[in-house]
Amino acid sequence: MKQRVLTTRADLLGGSLARLASQAEVVGWTGTGKPDPADLAVLARDVSAILALGNDRVDAALLDAAGPTLRVVALASMGYDAVDRDAAAERGVVVTHTPGVLAETTADLTFALILMARRRLGAARDSLAAGQWDLFRMDDYLGLDVHGATLGVIGYGQIGRAVARRAQGFGMRLLHHDPSAPDDTLSKSVDLPTLLAEADIISLHVPLTPQTRHLIGAAELAAMKPTATLVSTSRGGVVDENALTRALRDGVIHSAGLDVFEREPMGRDLSPLVGEPHVVTLPHIGSATEATRAAMVDLAVDNIRDVLAGGPARTPLPGSSATPGARR
Repeated sequence: MKQRVLTTRADLLGGSLARLASQAEVVGWTGTGKPDPADLAVLARDVSAILALGNDRVDAALLDAAGPTLRVVALASMGYDAVDRDAAAERGVVVTHTPGVLAETTADLTFALILMARRRLGAARDSLAAGQWDLFRMDDYLGLDVHGATLGVIGYGQIGRAVARRAQGFGMRLLHHDPSAPDDTLSKSVDLPTLLAEADIISLHVPLTPQTRHLIGAAELAAMKPTATLVSTSRGGVVDENALTRALRDGVIHSAGLDVFEREPMGRDLSPLVGEPHVVTLPHIGSATEATRAAMVDLAVDNIRDVLAGGPARTPLPGSSATPGARR
């Protein structure tokens, strides 16, 4: 009898699900929206693996609904803040994510946000579309230069380093803050106060943890240059959105570019940052290319196949076991 695998979405890209189906019985959510926890709990009964997205809540209730057969939860995501890691460890369940495959694509989008926010491209585009371009004016949509600016990267991992490589082409000075990353040939390691004070553009690339929640708040924004631009493609909770809204309206900083928000998805109940004149906002699409999203699913499937075959997971969460264990 084949082991059962639950997928939490019907729109997963790539052909890897066919490979998975050759090894296991694949059951899944077939609706068009995000499944309710109660729906997933019913589908999860007696499964050996769950393939989930980064914003699917993987908590004790879902793990217990699956029962003792569950061996691995594979996220098609690099972020994992929606996972109760302690609950998974207590039940001996391996949790994996997808580092490596999305770094370059997300770095591309990060630089797009830098350029759009810094140069006020969104406002200029909207003005053109509204039929308001009736005269060339020297002071229309004046932005700030990206070339030659100082870029401060907070979180100098795979994505942060990929952003730094792109910054080289713009002749930028590079600073980074990450306790685990010393100076390298691209960037100088500095403490957070130094980075906040010296950077013209600050780009966030840290996971959301209790230590990084609201890492950028009112005090940090006040420590930045009034001409600074804040960009985030990490997780929404890293920035205090209320503090950022006030800082932008009061001219504390120049602009912001955000791909992530504290509340996702938001539907029609928009964050006040959406539509703010000096903010560029996107709906969490950092990894949204066909090739990258397919590669994320491929890696998640590879993790499931390896664990179900009795081997270690390829990309377990940092600091966690790559093989299933006994329940504590």
